Amino acid sequence: MSGSYDDSMIDVSSDSFWEVGNYKRTVKRVDDGNRLCNDLMSSIHERARIEKSYAQQLTEWGKRWRQLIEKGPQYGMLERAWSSLCTEAEKVSELHMEVKASLMSEDFEKLKNWQRDAYHKQMIGGFKETKEAEDGFRKAQKPWAKKLKEVETMKKSYHSACKEEKLAASRETNSKLESNNNPEAQKKLQEKVEKCQQEAHKTKERYEKSLEELDKLTPQYMENMEQVFEQWQQFEDKRIRFFKELLLEVKQHLDLSTNHRFQTIYHTLEDTISATDAEEDLKWFRSNHGPGMPMNWPQFEDWSIDLNRTLSRREKKKPSDGVTLTGISQTGSDQPVQPLKSSSSASSMERTPDWSDEETTAAPFSANGNGNPFEDEPASPVISVPVRALYDYEGQEQDELSFKAGDELTKIGMEDDQGWCKGRLKEGQIGLYPANYAEDI
Repeated sequence: MSGSYDDSMIDVSSDSFWEVGNYKRTVKRVDDGNRLCNDLMSSIHERARIEKSYAQQLTEWGKRWRQLIEKGPQYGMLERAWSSLCTEAEKVSELHMEVKASLMSEDFEKLKNWQRDAYHKQMIGGFKETKEAEDGFRKAQKPWAKKLKEVETMKKSYHSACKEEKLAASRETNSKLESNNNPEAQKKLQEKVEKCQQEAHKTKERYEKSLEELDKLTPQYMENMEQVFEQWQQFEDKRIRFFKELLLEVKQHLDLSTNHRFQTIYHTLEDTISATDAEEDLKWFRSNHGPGMPMNWPQFEDWSIDLNRTLSRREKKKPSDGVTLTGISQTGSDQPVQPLKSSSSASSMERTPDWSDEETTAAPFSANGNGNPFEDEPASPVISVPVRALYDYEGQEQDELSFKAGDELTKIGMEDDQGWCKGRLKEGQIGLYPANYAEDI
């Protein structure tokens, strides 16, 4: 096609599809379809990353709070109900990881394969389908556009002749009004007017004939353009239908409310919480930490050389540890007797946590070094002495440390009157331990 035709395609006079060159919007839609495939893949990929991140955060949250609940003061059936929230988080995390996998392995890959089959890149750039659409419309429009250009030329010639005719007539009229008019000049002006009228008549006939020929070409032009347009309507129809199908599949993967496993998680959670019985929890606490506990009431004892040893109440209530009421170990071990822990020894470790919403929101896991919100930060230690454990020790209460013989820890408090020291393990846990179970390094 000539350069002059290309210029006419750019210089359109209206926004109609039938104007020369306006088919390019339909051609551009092919390229837009490929770009929309890329955009949809990007959105699916981003959603998959969100699902994975959410699943990981749920898992971390559940693991952290399960440990905190187990170490905290909550007990009984309510403790199990609270812990069931952590179980819910872990199960829901698994489902969201499955959503992430479905989005990437099914939806993303399906769209990627469809795009590869629908849009074929050319070596010179662009897509094969874009070139086919451009060539189809150009071929259908070329005869009509060529005739339209001819009509425009005839129209310009006719309008130019009419302008000349009017100008000649005006000169003739002005000449007649002049007093010193020359008959010969007047005659020439009259001949000029007649000649311009003849030229205008001829150009008008050519213009009208050109329009008639264009009108004859118009039905065929419209039919050819319709055929090409319908071809690419069908191409776009396939893309729209495929996108709709794919989006429904994405919705199915995202909609956990239809997943029976998701529903089971919350049925189980509700059942566990509903099973909480305050009377049972209070009865358990009474039996294990209240008046329902057994007691080694004082009774007469014969004098023994070992009676001067201090016997902790914890050893008395746990005869299975191998200690008799006389303070003599039945196991034959040289491990020293644990000192009696007074209320003052444990007071620094048993503090009521602050459960205010403001503090929880600001830093839910920043209570102390080991992330336990049930413990406050210990007071500033007056000493910091490394010590080594001489014997194994298993903490019997929440505020006590557990360690093995040979473990190293840091003494951060002086020994009290009852024989207990405050220490810190390498992991950061702070608590009490028998002073005679460790020695300074």
